[in-house]
Parts: sequence; C-alpha cells; structure tokens
Amino acid sequence: MFKGFDVKLPEYEVITPQTGLSYHVRSLNVLEEERLKASFLTPKKANDHLNKCIFDSMVKKPAEIKNYDTWLKNTTLKDRDALLYGLYHITYEEIRNYDITCATCQKTYAVTVKASETFNNTPYNGKDPILEMRHDTEMPVTKSVFVTLKQPTLWDEVMALKTTNTEATGSLDILTETLIIEKFYQNKPEGGDSIVYSQREDIIDAYRSLAAKDKRHIYSEYREKFGKYGIELKMLTSCTHCGAEDLINIDLVGNFFRMVYSF
Repeated sequence: MFKGFDVKLPEYEVITPQTGLSYHVRSLNVLEEERLKASFLTPKKANDHLNKCIFDSMVKKPAEIKNYDTWLKNTTLKDRDALLYGLYHITYEEIRNYDITCATCQKTYAVTVKASETFNNTPYNGKDPILEMRHDTEMPVTKSVFVTLKQPTLWDEVMALKTTNTEATGSLDILTETLIIEKFYQNKPEGGDSIVYSQREDIIDAYRSLAAKDKRHIYSEYREKFGKYGIELKMLTSCTHCGAEDLINIDLVGNFFRMVYSF
C-alpha cells in the first residue's frame, strides 16, 4: 500500500503587499489539480475554490491567522493576487503559450515567459493599517454626494456574493466593482443628518445612477489611496507578425485556471 513519499514539495515565501504578512505556500499536487478540474466553477464558486486552494497550500502562516475565516477577514483582494502569484510561481514557474492580440495589426501570437520576469510589486507603506483606512470624496458631477472608500477583504467579497441578488443588481461585475465602496451619503441643503446608503444593493443602485465622470473619479481616488499597492504581472512583447512592441498586463487568475486545465 502506498504510504506517501518522504519528501517535501517546493515552498515559496510571500509577503502580502497590503497587510505585510508572511506566508509560505507549497506547490500544488496532482490530486489538487484534479479536484479543481472536477469542480463545476460558476463565477460565484470560482472565488471560493480559489480562496480554499490558496489557503490549503499554506505551510506556514502568521500567528494571528488562526483559521480560514480569520484569513479571509485579514487578507485583501490585492493580497490574494500576491499569494496566487506565489502559488503559480512555485507550481508552474512559466507562463506558457499566453495568447496576445497585437494592438497594431490585430493578429494573435503566443508567448512563453518565466513568471518571475513579469513580477512587479508596490507594497503599502502607510502608518495606519490599510484595513482600517477610509477615504471620503465628493462626486465631481453629482454634487453633495460623497462616497466612503475602503480596501475590501476576501471576507467582504464572500459575504457580498452570498447575500446579494446578482440577478436583481444586473451584473456580477457591478458587484465586484462596488466592493471598494463602504457607503454613499448625501448632505441635505437645509442641513441635518445626511442620507446614507450602506446596504450592498443600495450601494449598487446608487453607483449605477452616477454620471460616468463620477465613476472614473471613484476609481482614480481608490487607486491613489489603496489600489496602487499590490503586484502586477507585466511584460514587454514584440509581435511575431508585424514587430510592434506592447506592454502587456497578464491576467493571473485566468492564466492560473488555464494552466490547471492544460494537462
């Protein structure tokens, strides 16, 4: 009877860019890949499978991370990107046969590159923990309407996916976009208490009613205060058809699942 090999799978240390915590993740094994392949991944289930896959791969965690729920509550979406990169790097190393459509000639070509050669990291360096930060800003078009922005955690994402009727809100993308919003509020011209919208479906409805310029303002403010801290996978490519160069941002989540299903 097979009792297992007396060896350790390769490990990789990840320092999360926003919360600054140290984790060690190990390579996926064949069984874990097969389980992912066998799972029917709807858009809602994909994040749950991804979270559990990352958590189960951890061989060393910070002392304050006692269990899966505390990890969800203390890990931002940007932190998850870094952990997924670590898992991808130690499991696959290369980004293989990644299809790119040339912006100049519109033809498609494939590239293969080491994941480490595409890695860029901007860690958070503020004094206050990023999970405690809030940022309020007024809409440039919809005057007297303010939004409170935050950096969402995996727990925020899980709860929103569980409790929000995406059929009623119209789009899973809208739900994901609005996770950075804690609330909208409007100051009354005559004074007194502000009108506050903090329920998720109200936030989505309010967001969809904004002017397009307001939406761009929200994401500009979010990126400056929160979103610029994290990892990016970028590479400079040269089209094999026309020779035009382009700087490409790699979709890490999409490429991770592509690699899982490629064998």
